[in-house]
Amino acid sequence: MLGLFGRGRRTQEAVERTQRTWFSRIGGLFQRGLDEPVWEELEETLLAADVGVATTMRLLERLRERVRREGIRDPQGALTALQRELVALLQVDSRRGQLWGREGPWPRPAVVLVVGVNGTGKTTSIGKLAHAYRSQGMRVLLAAGDTFRAAAIDQLREWGQRVGADVVAHQQGADPAAVVYDALAAAESRGADLVIIDTAGRLHTKTNLMEELRKVHRVIQRRIPEAPHEVLLVLDATTGQNALQQARYFTEAVGVTGVLLAKLDGTAKGGIVFAIAHELGLPVLFIGTGEGADDLEVFDPQEFVTSLFAR
Repeated sequence: MLGLFGRGRRTQEAVERTQRTWFSRIGGLFQRGLDEPVWEELEETLLAADVGVATTMRLLERLRERVRREGIRDPQGALTALQRELVALLQVDSRRGQLWGREGPWPRPAVVLVVGVNGTGKTTSIGKLAHAYRSQGMRVLLAAGDTFRAAAIDQLREWGQRVGADVVAHQQGADPAAVVYDALAAAESRGADLVIIDTAGRLHTKTNLMEELRKVHRVIQRRIPEAPHEVLLVLDATTGQNALQQARYFTEAVGVTGVLLAKLDGTAKGGIVFAIAHELGLPVLFIGTGEGADDLEVFDPQEFVTSLFAR
């Protein structure tokens, strides 16, 4: 099902700021040779692009070894080697869940639990996903599990109307688990193909939030034992390294299976993609490339790296 999305149409535009600010410098670095000052400046550039300390160190270790092993001395050879190592960092198994990256028909209804901190673009990302699958003819139902914010419920209803998806919601302050239970019952009775569940993201009340998410997870499993079939974490690319800690919290609580990186077009620090893949072992499945309903791309490691070095 991933392959039915657009792939690469807007990736280059989304990473333009990262490319222009940081990665465009790297080709020029290698023109100066492969001595120690060049390696040090490459390290500084990668860190500035938010690749992260651990990931940068691992990348440079592997790149130095490849350069030595293959006897690379020319600038283009070094640049090509770097690109290959960057792609390798991103090639994390995308089959952690039961839907994306797998062949064969989906269960019906397929259930996707979406988690993330408030302000990451979570509800908008849910709307984009719903639009993408509605465009493929699937019957989609949205569950308004973020009952803490009335605005989140209203926003999800607006997206439902916009893309033609059913929405199950209770009033503000209701039990999120009750919303999810009703949404799954409605999905089964209405013959929905896909249920996408929004959740709260009040990270400043981390303990309560994580317990709430675990409760939602248990309720889903009581209704559909093999669900949720995917747990999608929405991260805001503009937050850089803070996104890593958020990912650790949510993965510990509900077993994240993949990442949707929102707002990639709004940052010059798109290097966070490499840290997510390397340090957390989580596959980046989708990237947000703008504000429109169609501004969602399937993440492709080769396309992403190629775009970072496009001229």
